[in-house]
Amino acid sequence: MAKLHEADVDRLHPTQISVGMIEVHDKRKHLRELGHAARRDYLQAHPIPAVLGPERRLYLIDHHHLGRALHDEGIAQAFFEIAEDFSSLPPTEFWPRMDARAWVHPVDAQGRRRDWAAIPKQVKDLVDDPYRSLAGYVREAGGFAKTDTPFAEFVWADFFRRQLALDGSLEGFDAAVLAAIRLAQGPLAHGLPGFLGKSGR
Repeated sequence: MAKLHEADVDRLHPTQISVGMIEVHDKRKHLRELGHAARRDYLQAHPIPAVLGPERRLYLIDHHHLGRALHDEGIAQAFFEIAEDFSSLPPTEFWPRMDARAWVHPVDAQGRRRDWAAIPKQVKDLVDDPYRSLAGYVREAGGFAKTDTPFAEFVWADFFRRQLALDGSLEGFDAAVLAAIRLAQGPLAHGLPGFLGKSGR
């Protein structure tokens, strides 16, 4: 098992541009409800996977929502595990190597691929993509299955982005989740990672 390390949350560099802020809000609420000891146990049980990059910077390769929630809650420390040490690589080789491992996703809140330079330097600067929250809620509701496919929920977010309009309200979001579940189980979603079909199984 990889060794656990502890680091300042603000030292963790993202490898994507956007998160779903509704999901971040839910994680903040969960963190807030835990007592100090229980929260520390939770964070140790859910370490943030990271890559050691140029200048020995830590780059998150998952759990961006947790990282943003920790920052927004003012929780300074997080636990992480080193998945790979690329600290010897210059930036010109680091990012292509990360891309080859499917450990970077420079796609903005409109679903457009951007240059690696567009990735924020800190988790506090991750931007909101409401369709990423929509995909997360649909998966939690059983609309599609969790899968090992890298950035699968972003694939679903882009699918929903083309099919549904969000009005920005919580009521509208709840209705969109129900509509998105139906879409996720329909023929248009066939072939997407984690597709379950109408049976939900």
